[in-house]
Amino acid sequence: MSSPSSSVTEARKALARRLMNIRKDAGLSGEGLSVRCGWGASKTSRIQSASRPPSEADIRAWCTACGAEEQIPDLIAAARAVESMYTEWRQMEGNGLRAAQDSVATLYERTRLFRVYASRVLPGMVQTRQYTAAVLRSIQRDRSVAVDDVDEAVQARVARQRALFSGRHEFGLVIEEYVLRAAVCDAEAMAAQLDRLISVSARPYVSLGIIPIGAGRTTLPAEDFYMFDEAEVAVELTSGYLRITQPSEISDYNRAFAQLAAMAVHGPEARALILGAIDALG
Repeated sequence: MSSPSSSVTEARKALARRLMNIRKDAGLSGEGLSVRCGWGASKTSRIQSASRPPSEADIRAWCTACGAEEQIPDLIAAARAVESMYTEWRQMEGNGLRAAQDSVATLYERTRLFRVYASRVLPGMVQTRQYTAAVLRSIQRDRSVAVDDVDEAVQARVARQRALFSGRHEFGLVIEEYVLRAAVCDAEAMAAQLDRLISVSARPYVSLGIIPIGAGRTTLPAEDFYMFDEAEVAVELTSGYLRITQPSEISDYNRAFAQLAAMAVHGPEARALILGAIDALG
């Protein structure tokens, strides 16, 4: 699987290549295009090398100069898709944590098959209210989120869990054993959370795999990621939120999820690891 941070870079390069090919098809040199657009040759060079993302005005001027006006709508849509792929947490959470929860509500509702890999905290869809509150309080503190709407964000995440109980969705969850033992809340709340995980895993439409600590690995731990059918992958990076929609990249995550799931234990063995984590809480 490619580095998540490379996905945006590759998408920007693909857009730059499309613009360069339009110029070449028009029989224009870089300098000739620059003259027609009324800007310096260095700007054309930076756009073609993907070191400078083109604005929508740049795309319109470029295509008009090349006599390719019919390609303007598609290229602008592609540019918007590239820029929407990655959002810094400080931008997403500038007005609090509730907005980030609400932004994915429709995506959760229309998804039929969820696949999740979790290496840091349990997936939001199986969290108890107390566990969610502890996680979001930690995020608010660590990212210095100025607006305190944690209670509202908790409520939004809990409301989204309706998908887990509707029977209209399937869930494949792969979790590192470390997550079972990460003390993100007090012992009583953590025990209740692990008990909830056992209960959820017994549902017929939920597949739970846990990768034991010390398991022989065929792939290294990845950033936490959520797969929504075959339509989109969301990757939670340290610095921000990455949306992946390119089919080739989604295929990479399909393979990664399959490899991680193959390392995990399921059924009674997974339950035993959860019970062991509960016992360790004393």
